Amino acid sequence: MFEPNVGRILAKLNPSDLVLDVGGWACPFNRAQWILDAQPFETRGFYRTFGGAPYQGPAEEWFTAATWIQRDICDHTPWPFANKQFDFAICSHTLEDVRDPLWVCSELIRTAKRGYIEVPSRAAESCLGVERPGQAGLSHHRWLIDITCDKLQFLQKFHMINADWRFALPSRFRRFLTSETSVQWLWWENEFEFEEVSIHGLAAQEAELIRFAQMTFPRPGWLFALDRVWRQIASLPRRAGGWLRRKACEFVV
Repeated sequence: MFEPNVGRILAKLNPSDLVLDVGGWACPFNRAQWILDAQPFETRGFYRTFGGAPYQGPAEEWFTAATWIQRDICDHTPWPFANKQFDFAICSHTLEDVRDPLWVCSELIRTAKRGYIEVPSRAAESCLGVERPGQAGLSHHRWLIDITCDKLQFLQKFHMINADWRFALPSRFRRFLTSETSVQWLWWENEFEFEEVSIHGLAAQEAELIRFAQMTFPRPGWLFALDRVWRQIASLPRRAGGWLRRKACEFVV
């Protein structure tokens, strides 16, 4: 979680507020009395393995093994909480991972009065070289997410983003990302809007990826023109082979 927002969350909470942390296994928010996650209580603080912080918020855990609910948060069965049971809900760096973030959003709204959501910025998730060269973002993330006007929009992270330089941001763009611009967040009260953005057809999907990459880090037109020429040259052997096969078939017939 963006560190300055940890303090802001704590400042918003009253001592009597009931808090839920959804997906907090790797780095639990210790002020939460309840945790909902697919992983077990005993293995919490996974980020410790990589030298990261094992928790966020106060040092003392407000939750216990009894209030750690291990379950699939995307299972289309309501979470085991009453409507608006919680005064505040936290869901940080979870929605980009799960198969059905829309269901998770709907349950956050049902079970909490207000809350905080944080996800990677689309720029960070579109940047090459985060884990390894030629790969955009993190390999286990399923969604490209935009937060605009208090609305979350989820776009499938198309596999093609890793296949062509035009569809992603270059690794050098990471120099411009700060801890703040690498993430995006939403403070919400009572409810918020969310939707999946569907784009059909290869050309339309390519166009959307190029649109975002160019809007975020414009690259010169001559580079695209050179790329088109190279693609035409590279396709010559394939086209020549197709022509030869057609002629051979005509001769046989």
